[in-house]
Amino acid sequence: MTELTVEPLTRLALDFAPRPWAFARERRDEIDAYFQRRRERTPQLYNGRVLLLQEAVVAGDALSGTFLETDYASFLAWRDWGFPDAGVCNCFAMGALRSRDGAFVLAVMGPHTANAGRIYFAAGTPDPGDVRADGTVDLAGSIARELAEETGLTPAAYTTEPGWSAVLAGPRIALFKLLQADETADELRRNVLAHLAAEPEPELAGVHIARGPADLDPAMPPFTQAYLRHMWKLG
Repeated sequence: MTELTVEPLTRLALDFAPRPWAFARERRDEIDAYFQRRRERTPQLYNGRVLLLQEAVVAGDALSGTFLETDYASFLAWRDWGFPDAGVCNCFAMGALRSRDGAFVLAVMGPHTANAGRIYFAAGTPDPGDVRADGTVDLAGSIARELAEETGLTPAAYTTEPGWSAVLAGPRIALFKLLQADETADELRRNVLAHLAAEPEPELAGVHIARGPADLDPAMPPFTQAYLRHMWKLG
């Protein structure tokens, strides 16, 4: 089992460079066949463009690295096949929404997604839309976009706290940004559920509120549980 560590960060130095990914090129036929089988089970899967991180280095309070671009089918195969290329990692940002009364508000993924039933904070795999004009990658902006799309909550509903908590989980780097909301957990849940009810095909199936260790759930990935335990000072 991968050992997880939590590192506080104050700075991200992440940029983008258009590089080929040998894994995607060399195993193209296998990847395409696998993605077709996945789409037979989950037709809504879309083969868009995503970013994966190379040369990731945590030094002091900073994370640096360079993203490359690939297709979602290649990313999904790499993930599901046990991360066969150790030269890249899945580095993504999550908006850790905390209510006025101190609870964390998470999302339950919908049945038509690649992570159906899993419980996450709002997040998404970085994509080319997160690359700024100067070539740097805007993961804070990615969080704001994903949170608005998934829950309907805009930056007016919360304060974005400085810094990051990086959960290092082998081939994954989960970057958590604390978002302090103005409303209680129950009020946030009502607002999010109203947003989902108005969507023709919402990405989420529901809301999970975590007030303490009793609310940890097996459907939460280990990196999410590690972050919550860290925030609750559980060691």
